[in-house]
Amino acid sequence: MGRHPTWPIHLALVAVSFVMLVPFYWVLKTSVTGENIFSYPPSVVPRDVNLFYYVDVWYYIPFVRFLFNSVAVSAIAVVSNVVFNALAAYALTRRFPGRKWVILLFLSCMMIPFQATIIPAYLITQKLGLLNTHLGLALPLCSTIVCIFVYKASFEAVPRSLIDAARIDGVPDWQIIFRIMLPLSKPAIATNVILSFIWSWNSFLWPLIVTRDKAMQTLPLGLSTFLSYLENTTGALYAFCVMVLVPGIVLFLLAQREFIQGLTSGATKG
Repeated sequence: MGRHPTWPIHLALVAVSFVMLVPFYWVLKTSVTGENIFSYPPSVVPRDVNLFYYVDVWYYIPFVRFLFNSVAVSAIAVVSNVVFNALAAYALTRRFPGRKWVILLFLSCMMIPFQATIIPAYLITQKLGLLNTHLGLALPLCSTIVCIFVYKASFEAVPRSLIDAARIDGVPDWQIIFRIMLPLSKPAIATNVILSFIWSWNSFLWPLIVTRDKAMQTLPLGLSTFLSYLENTTGALYAFCVMVLVPGIVLFLLAQREFIQGLTSGATKG
């Protein structure tokens, strides 16, 4: 039997992709035109394009300060996830008593929503004196269970002979992680970077609770501040959304191949 043609499937996927891109196009179009989103019939082609709304976002609120806070919090979260998740994943690849129960505990914690643990997380942050600080804003996202298992799947694919040879040469575990496991797990690193960046960049509830003054607000919180400055905020609001979305989209496009490999690294063996 001959193989079925794949072009209908590809054509359908391309059509679905264009449908998925319609909201993003609408946000971008409104950000440069300020058109009424409830007008009928809606205009597909932008008219009277200008960048004044982006200027409004830059000058009407301390956008640079909000941007710096978001970048600082995301940087802490990304670095912490790359390092701490690698250490935890390496430990889970080792054989020790109760290993299966530890993995089961990790999987069970994934089913608990963050809203259920936000009070103890706040109390811990308060006791550490990290309220209204960049480290306090990033603390709950310094390690994530999903990213730990991404690392674990990647580490288990590393040939055991490399680790055994390193142990024979007297290489300690921490050097095995950073000199052998991580260089061979670039897709897992990319996955950790992208996921931790997006989660910390878009976080709203935790910064809302932890921050005490305006100077420590991140971009999601700055959006609510921006809405109180202008009466007609349609174009400026969408411009703000575009400016917030761009870093995450660019990061994903730069590392999308490694990101997909990292997510699927444990799907097959051999």
